[in-house]
Amino acid sequence: MPRYALLHHTDAPDDPLGSHIDLLLEDVESCRTWRIPQLPLADGTTQDAVPLPPHRLIWLEPRSAAVSGNRGWAERIRSGHYSGDLPDDATAEVDVMLSGDLQGRLQINKGRCCLSNP
Repeated sequence: MPRYALLHHTDAPDDPLGSHIDLLLEDVESCRTWRIPQLPLADGTTQDAVPLPPHRLIWLEPRSAAVSGNRGWAERIRSGHYSGDLPDDATAEVDVMLSGDLQGRLQINKGRCCLSNP
């Protein structure tokens, strides 16, 4: 099963809030990644999801490290596996089921992210 991870990213120079969550979904040789303002709750609340460049698979492992290019610090805070397929088009809707630290149906569409109970 492919993996997911959520990283708490602090001190990113392009983040006006100074702290955010990176949501990573394993996609063969890298991770599709979105910036979200807070941990998703399985209550169906939506939040902004800004697409980011693919992240390296190493971020799926337990770690806390400096981000390359002097772009702050990231720490893995949640992880697990997901079921379902990622669309070939990186801009298309994502609809997968999470298991592990977070559980539920994760949907990402048109710059919005939602985690709901199955």
